[in-house]
Amino acid sequence: MSAEHKAALAQGRSEGKAVRDYLDALRANKPKRGRKRTADSIKKRLAAIDAELPDADALGELRLVQEKRDLASELDAMQRAVDLGAIEAAFIKVAKSYSERQRISYASWRDVGVEAAVLKKAGISRSS
Repeated sequence: MSAEHKAALAQGRSEGKAVRDYLDALRANKPKRGRKRTADSIKKRLAAIDAELPDADALGELRLVQEKRDLASELDAMQRAVDLGAIEAAFIKVAKSYSERQRISYASWRDVGVEAAVLKKAGISRSS
C-alpha cells in the first residue's frame, strides 16, 4: 500500500468520525414533542416511584423499576452537557470533502437534520 493510499484512508476515517459525531449529537439533542421534562420533575418522579415500590404487585414493580432506570438514564444525559459547537466546527471542516467523496447531496444532509446555515458554512450549496 502506498503512502498516498494510507493517507487517503486516514483522511476518510477522520472525516467519517467527524461526520458521525455531529450526526449523533444532532440526533441526541433533537427536540422531542410535548412538554419538556426538567431535572426537578425527573427527581420528583423518581421519589414518587420509590414511594410506590413497596406496595406494588409483581408486574407493577417491574414497570416501576424499568421507569426508574429510564428516568435515571435521562437525568444523567441531561447533566452531561454536549459541546455541540466544537463538534459542529469539526463537521464544518470536513463536510464538503466528505460530501463530494461520498456523493451526498445538500437535500440528504437537510433530510437528516443538518441546518442550512451549517451547510453554508461548510461550503455545501443546493447545487452541490
